[in-house]
Amino acid sequence: MKLQDKSVVVTGASSGMGKAIVELFVNEGANVIAVARRLERLEALADSLSGAPGKVIAFKGDVSKQEDNEAAISEAVAKFGKLDILVNNAGVMDDMSPIGDVTNERLNQVFSVNVYGPVYAMRNAVQVFLNQGNGGCIVNVASLGGMRSCAGAVYCASKAAVISLTKNTAFMYEPDNIRCNAIAPGGVMTEISSSMGMPNMRGYGRVQKVLATAPEMGKPEDIAKAALFLASEDSSYINGDVLIVDGGWAAG
Repeated sequence: MKLQDKSVVVTGASSGMGKAIVELFVNEGANVIAVARRLERLEALADSLSGAPGKVIAFKGDVSKQEDNEAAISEAVAKFGKLDILVNNAGVMDDMSPIGDVTNERLNQVFSVNVYGPVYAMRNAVQVFLNQGNGGCIVNVASLGGMRSCAGAVYCASKAAVISLTKNTAFMYEPDNIRCNAIAPGGVMTEISSSMGMPNMRGYGRVQKVLATAPEMGKPEDIAKAALFLASEDSSYINGDVLIVDGGWAAG
């Protein structure tokens, strides 16, 4: 098993890519604090994995809140005695608005989850890693939108910020054996589109030109496999990288 006895925090764990990451990690021997706002879904996930090699603890938390991120990290240390891996998966979409139509409400909503959440969690996780003295691993879920701008202005900017944050963290903490990499998914079948609401028609119309070239949608399990690779020793010499998982979309 690739994650035997590893202590892991996964955000956005109640559905989609986060749920698939938890399932794969636990079956690879990891002990996981599964973080999301929908506690009943987390508890059902934990029950479904009760016979797995690893363990799941459901943790109700809102990643846009500093205190919830810090509490999830603390829970991992309290329950499992350490923290080895942080996976920042939680995210929301914008409404496809170009910059001229962006509202403060949407700006604050997207950045509080997609940017501030990872910042809060990473800041705390790095301090734990440094105190433990044996390194650590962070996997951030960014997006192809942060590289190709194929969504709304705010979403793309938020995911570009995650990519930059990933690379800076890898550079700054490489001497401390702390690795930080990101995944850039293309189109994946998840519930994230439900956070979009009614799309901005100008932005949506422009994005359709890019979406027309997209391959078949990926599955959450495709992203989970990429996360396992980046979290395990299989990628021990990979640091500060962005792994594109999009079925070849970006290659066109």
